Amino acid sequence: MVEPDASLNQAIGLSDNPVVSVIDDDEAALHSLGFLLRTEGVDAREFSSAAAFLEQLDPAGRGCVVTDVRMPGMDGVELIRTLRARGCFLPVIVMTGHADVALAVKAMKAGAAEFVEKPFESELILRLVGACLADNVAAANANSTRSDLARRLESLTVRERQVLDCVILGASNKVVALQLGISPRTVEIHRANLMTKMQAASLSALVRMTISAGGG
Repeated sequence: MVEPDASLNQAIGLSDNPVVSVIDDDEAALHSLGFLLRTEGVDAREFSSAAAFLEQLDPAGRGCVVTDVRMPGMDGVELIRTLRARGCFLPVIVMTGHADVALAVKAMKAGAAEFVEKPFESELILRLVGACLADNVAAANANSTRSDLARRLESLTVRERQVLDCVILGASNKVVALQLGISPRTVEIHRANLMTKMQAASLSALVRMTISAGGG
C-alpha cells in the first residue's frame, strides 16, 4: 500500500492532478472511498447518483470513474453506455455486490475497465485506481501527440505532401522526380522542407510520425 503521507499520483508517476469521480447511492460507502482516495493525494469527488455526475461531466477531462453497478435511476451499465455515447472514454471501475457479478460482467462488455466486489481491501481499490489513472493519462498524451503530428502534416504544401507520400514508400529522389515531373534538386528542397516541418531527424522517424498521425 502507498504510505499515508505519499501521493498516489506521485507513486504512479503522474505529474498532473487527474480527478477520480466516485458514484454510489450508499452514503457511507461513498464518503469512505472518497476519504480513502483523498488521504492518498487523489482529487476525489463524490456523487450520490449517475445523473449528478453527468451534470458536471467534462468529456475531455483526465482521471477515472469508480461507480456502484446497482443504483436507483441510472445504473452502472447505463452510465458507461452514456459516457461512451457522449464521446467520453474515462476508465470506469465498477463496484459490485456478490449477487451483482452478472451485472458487472455486462458492465465490462459495455466498456468498464475493471470491476471489484464489495467489500474490498483498500490496497486493491488503490491499485486499480492507480492503474486506470496511469492508463488514462497515457492515452490522453498519445492523443495529444497524434493531434500534434496531424497538425504538422496539415502544414505541408500539396507538393511537399506528394513528395512525402513517395518518400515513405522508399522512393529515391530521382524516382520521385520522375513520378512528379520535377527535378531531383526540387525534390531535395521539398524533402528538406517537409523534414523540418515534421521535425523529423531521420527517414525512419518521418515514417513513424506519418503512420502515427494516420497519414501513411
